[in-house]
Amino acid sequence: MKKPDSPPDSPAGLSRRALLGGTAVATALVSLDARGRAFAAGAPGKEAPPAAKPFEMEEKTVAELQAALASGEYTAQGLTERYLARIAALDTVGPLPLRSVIELNPDALALAAALDQERREKGARGPLHGIPVLLKDNIGTADKMETTAGSLALVGAKPARDAFLVERLRAAGAVILGKTNLSEWANFRSTRSTSGWSARGGQTRNPYARDRTPSGSSSGAGTATAANFCAVSVGTETDGSIISPSAAASLVGLKPTVGLVSRSGIIPIAHSQDTAGPMARTVADAAVLLSVLAGVDPADPATAASRGKAHADYTRALDVDGLKGARIGVPRERFYGYHAATDARMEEALALMKSRGAILVDPAPIPQADKLQAPEFEVLLYEFKAGLEAYLASLGEGRAPRTIAELIRFNEEHAADELPFFGQELLHQAQAKGPLTDKTYVKALQDCRRLSRAQGLDAVMKKHRLDALVAPTEAPPGLVDLINGDHWLGSSSTPAAVAGYPSITVPAGYVRGLPVGLSFIGRAWSEPVLLKLAYAYEQASKHRRPPTFAATADLGAR
Repeated sequence: MKKPDSPPDSPAGLSRRALLGGTAVATALVSLDARGRAFAAGAPGKEAPPAAKPFEMEEKTVAELQAALASGEYTAQGLTERYLARIAALDTVGPLPLRSVIELNPDALALAAALDQERREKGARGPLHGIPVLLKDNIGTADKMETTAGSLALVGAKPARDAFLVERLRAAGAVILGKTNLSEWANFRSTRSTSGWSARGGQTRNPYARDRTPSGSSSGAGTATAANFCAVSVGTETDGSIISPSAAASLVGLKPTVGLVSRSGIIPIAHSQDTAGPMARTVADAAVLLSVLAGVDPADPATAASRGKAHADYTRALDVDGLKGARIGVPRERFYGYHAATDARMEEALALMKSRGAILVDPAPIPQADKLQAPEFEVLLYEFKAGLEAYLASLGEGRAPRTIAELIRFNEEHAADELPFFGQELLHQAQAKGPLTDKTYVKALQDCRRLSRAQGLDAVMKKHRLDALVAPTEAPPGLVDLINGDHWLGSSSTPAAVAGYPSITVPAGYVRGLPVGLSFIGRAWSEPVLLKLAYAYEQASKHRRPPTFAATADLGAR
């Protein structure tokens, strides 16, 4: 047995005192300038980031970390110190910094130390006891950190309480390490936004090629988890915001059934589609985290539907032979064919699944999938206005905007910081909408549910007696373009997002060193089935590899 861990050598000029000093560590590692942008104290900014030094926590799973904590090889405080040092060394240096972490928890080390003492005196609370976790910066915490959705308008506007899922994480013994950057307002601000950019956090970049998009809107969570800045992270999704950045960072991302995980305390976009969910390097880690996140919350009525359908331990679904006998549909129409190299990775994946006993129903098109975009957009505009204004009203007294109109005005008054690259067209469109009693909204919501559920996913699943559908998550990540905005070739997130049904993305390989993911899509409350299939595929393929932090893609690679 190794001796209990001690603090690592001080990275990036940090003294041992700064590294161990509670509040000082957040100030030393990531600070905010006068306009709220994250920067590293003393970071040179003109040189390439240092090659990532060997990191003893690299690719460690939650189970491996928990075993090391149980044996005394590591302590929670030691793990926290190491992840903080890793962030300091790699996140905010060089001409194309990752900028994945928007803020660190000044109490992280003190919380970890208290959890160490509790472990010694009472034992561990469960599999997340002492495990460092990062949260997307639209997930509320009633502590010393901000909750801003990346906007300067919400700096200083403190939520009255932790989000329900944060309460569950704290009760499970997780160490809340900090907040991750995101596409501002979860990418619901402009029609030509750049994923991963926020006024408060700057531009997050992809750790596999730093000139490439991290995808959005849980972009910081994707980059940070892939870069081994934490054990696991929590993202949020309305349509693609967990699945997409996870695929772009060679991660496992699970978008749960709407209602499985509470949304209370999370800055919203649309209550009919919003959910939080796990982002992890392995399917097993995603299952561990989901087991903690899932729960009925009186403050979120949607979670009442999960009663009797949620599971206390999703790791029990993991089965290395889970593909055997599974009926998996291949919806080629619309969800394949937009990128040849991505299709090639998918054909390899389908062949592997078949070799492991899966029964492929090919093709198995999703009916009505081409009719979802218009009603979905209408619903999002209406629900964003209603949901965000209700959230802003809950913040109490302060200078934060209380309406979409006030938010628009704030951005105009701070245009140099908030609007330097793209505008706020979606805010204007949402502001023009009426209440949720409008006939236009009611019809659009009805259309979304009918087209995506009864006439869509439910129809194809029933017709072919499917356990799941499988499709490329999206094309390899494109270039960051702050002038023209994102350029999308295709994705498969929308049917499950609009239906409120679960999906999970798993690494499916690489195209010229850039990650590609595949998504399993299922019926409502079918998370155990999706986890079983994803785990079996992951264990058979073993595609995940850590990032190299390259400046650009390797055009000589396959």
